[in-house]
Amino acid sequence: MKRSEEKELMDLPGNPRPLVEEDLANLRALNRHLGGSRSALRGVRRLIDEKELARFSLLDVGTGSGDIPAMLAGWARARGIAAAFTALEAEPVTLAAAAKQTRVYAEINLVRGDGLTPPFQSGSFDFVLASQFLHHFSENEIVTLLRTWSGIARRAIIVSDLVRHPLAYYGIRSLTRLFTRNVMTLTDAPLSVQRAFTMTEWRELFRRAAVGRVQIFSLFPFRVLALIEIGA
Repeated sequence: MKRSEEKELMDLPGNPRPLVEEDLANLRALNRHLGGSRSALRGVRRLIDEKELARFSLLDVGTGSGDIPAMLAGWARARGIAAAFTALEAEPVTLAAAAKQTRVYAEINLVRGDGLTPPFQSGSFDFVLASQFLHHFSENEIVTLLRTWSGIARRAIIVSDLVRHPLAYYGIRSLTRLFTRNVMTLTDAPLSVQRAFTMTEWRELFRRAAVGRVQIFSLFPFRVLALIEIGA
């Protein structure tokens, strides 16, 4: 199955607000039920436990509607960990949706900005998280992004993303047709799988970026989790 270079609808300008907001709601449901939230939490939890940290800061790049940092904030609160989150999002409609999703979490700060040129100084965060974000970019752009983020993260970059596979493609295409008529979700969900990389390709991208020691995990269903320790 060849990788697609077609842009997802969410990456195109001028989408109607109701279409985007409904798609974001669908994405939150998919994150809850298909492992997106669990994968991000597994990465953060592993790093926190390894370092025995009582506090940490995290930048979530391309946060979408903020469901991942909201989930992580709830987890940190329950464990008595002092956490500070910055959720970076470029699209104003999506950022407004994130404001609604995160309004009960004072520890989450929303910032409008681009992941390619994040408006932060060197070493601003313990961790940089990219959840289902990197597959939107070309291979060269991904290498550039990882190198850029390695200057912002003091400890590690966490990548949680999709793995390209025919079963994943046909599975998500069938599933989304069962529960939504939103054209953005119906188009982008299977296209996201086509835009993603195989496990071998993911490993090669992390090798090319060469920003630190990488731990790579293959998670069910069709997901990659990579923990990149900066400078290790």
